[in-house]
Amino acid sequence: MDDTLSLLDEIHGAISVIGSMNADYTVTTERLPRGGETVNGGPLQILPGGKSGNQAAAAARIGATVRMFGAVGSDANADFLLGSLAESGVDVTNVRRVPGPSGTTVIIVDAGGENVIVYSPGSNAEVTVDYVESMREAITSSSVLGLCLESPIETVTAAARMCHEAGVTVLLNNSPFTPTIPAQLIEAADVLLVNEHEMAQLLGVDEPDDDDWDRFDWAQALERMRDYGFEQSIITLGGDGSVVLDATAEAGSQITRIRPVSVDAVDTTGCGDSFMGTVLAGLASGFALKDAAQLASYVSAYAATGHGAQASYGTSAQIRDLFA
Repeated sequence: MDDTLSLLDEIHGAISVIGSMNADYTVTTERLPRGGETVNGGPLQILPGGKSGNQAAAAARIGATVRMFGAVGSDANADFLLGSLAESGVDVTNVRRVPGPSGTTVIIVDAGGENVIVYSPGSNAEVTVDYVESMREAITSSSVLGLCLESPIETVTAAARMCHEAGVTVLLNNSPFTPTIPAQLIEAADVLLVNEHEMAQLLGVDEPDDDDWDRFDWAQALERMRDYGFEQSIITLGGDGSVVLDATAEAGSQITRIRPVSVDAVDTTGCGDSFMGTVLAGLASGFALKDAAQLASYVSAYAATGHGAQASYGTSAQIRDLFA
């Protein structure tokens, strides 16, 4: 068995995740449509999703203790979303209910597993600063906080500052991407997670023309990321794995290339969220950032072998069985 997979036996610790829960309306097609084009699709599936919900579910399914904070609507999707998270082992007792629709996404997946996604916030827009403040004790009782940007930016910033002041490690996923992260959020976040395209836009660097990330100047990226305000970051590269940039005093200027785990991909929806959830679980368990990212490669690769986001996430036993 790969030594990395043995880390699944060491997952423990408590995580708070604040943010989005969505019902994913998913259709598979032979290929993605171009602008103005109609293509035939398969049967419509309604699956549980939302970046934050996905991240919470992924962390819980591999053994972390996870509390979810956010809002669902007054529609039928509310119970569906909360039920799915609870089934994954996530504590949803602090999720609020608000009038109106829950968050939704419309997802088109092609035969190669690639996807396009449209997001409608719904109740996720009602995750307010006042709500987060009212949950301060429960949120800060965890050792790690997971945030993405499917919630109002002022709420994300307030949550990050609250946890930073309480000594809780803050992992920020800059997705959906914004090129202008508020200074207070940068200051409060400990680790940034972005993909290669988001990193290039954020730092103002050019992606390699041939997508040869082995030849990319990662030392320059580390320096620019540190200048931007993040001493620790993970850049995911899709099928090329990921890179961990660690400029903390303990690590020096450490650049760790995480090689991809090869699988026959069925659907990549939610794979990035399962990666994030695994890193959250790793940090809560006291793992080094590079070890958490290496484990996340396995967990996210497993997710690519099934349809949907949360529906494709594996338990520790399932992940070991596939790769051992």
